[in-house]
Amino acid sequence: MLVGSCVVAASLGIGLIIGSIAGYYGGRVDRFVNVVLMNAFLSFPGILIAIAFVAFRGPGVFNLVFALSLGGWVGYARLVRAQVLAAREKEYVEAARALGATDLRILARHILPNIIQPVIVQAAIGMAGAILAEATMSFLGLGVPPPTASWGSMLNDGRGHLFDAPHLVIFPALAVMLAVLSFNFIGDALRDLLDPRSRIEAGL
Repeated sequence: MLVGSCVVAASLGIGLIIGSIAGYYGGRVDRFVNVVLMNAFLSFPGILIAIAFVAFRGPGVFNLVFALSLGGWVGYARLVRAQVLAAREKEYVEAARALGATDLRILARHILPNIIQPVIVQAAIGMAGAILAEATMSFLGLGVPPPTASWGSMLNDGRGHLFDAPHLVIFPALAVMLAVLSFNFIGDALRDLLDPRSRIEAGL
């Protein structure tokens, strides 16, 4: 949970900054970020980047969070970029620009508060993916080192006793499954709660 929260926070922060800059300024900046930078990271599976980084730097909480954040920020950046591209043409942004507001103020005070709802939903769902990624890394021996508790390490330690003591594998696996399922449900609930169209259809 600690690693998943830190990975989501770091990926979200990087994605917000890069996606906002690309979407707001457009042009060459957007082409470089979207075509070159994002596609370069998307061309490699995130888990392989994390495995290579941790294998090079060694296991540890900080290294694991940094490794998983290397590829995790791209999804948030693409989402933020698309939202900013649509929001920058709105009337309230034009009004703020006409009043002399700086680009930073327009982004921080006018655009980001109006696009944050889908980003929050993506972060809740991304938490499930981060938990799975941490469990995978720990199962491979590249996660947090002992004595720090990890569901992936528990699965790795218990796989040798799968037939004589199956509970050593079943309960950590159930914990991972329930955590991932819970955050997916939280993401769906937030999407329904924060989407005005869903609330109108539900009669709320």
